[in-house]
Amino acid sequence: MRLKAFPSFICLLLAPGFSLAADKTIYGLNEYIRLDEIDLQVAAKLDTGAKTASLSARDIKRFKRNGESWVRFYLSIDAAHDHPIERPLARVSRIKRRAGDYNPDEGKNYTTRPVIALQVCMGTALRTIEVNLTDRSAFEYPLLVGSDALKHFGALVDPSLKYAAGKPACATDAKTAE
Repeated sequence: MRLKAFPSFICLLLAPGFSLAADKTIYGLNEYIRLDEIDLQVAAKLDTGAKTASLSARDIKRFKRNGESWVRFYLSIDAAHDHPIERPLARVSRIKRRAGDYNPDEGKNYTTRPVIALQVCMGTALRTIEVNLTDRSAFEYPLLVGSDALKHFGALVDPSLKYAAGKPACATDAKTAE
């Protein structure tokens, strides 16, 4: 009698996990993402091992506008993006340096990066996420989406899939979920 009750007990313990998974969307290791305010679609790498999202940018300059902190940058994606983009500065992040990136003369094991808020569309989900700006031109994907942003999307990442969500298809008047 006890052995028959054990599988039922295990199912009851796992049931909450299944209901949580049902509310999630499965994305692939790579997805197409539309950056709404920049009017650009890029291929992105979804990386659960990274905390923050990173967008490839160059000539990043902070400045003040009406007493508020802003940042001006150029996309470091291809030659077609030669116009500056200006966005309010959300915050400055500290990113841990990799072993090969550490400079003993500086004595810091982190680098600082400006962070902006961007409205992005992945699949049919439109969200506002924080994105740090750094030159990613040496990498294959100009946008890396980290775990903080993936939580906003309710994402489950299946690394065996690519572009599972298809092309971004967010309604232009969709309400942004945060």
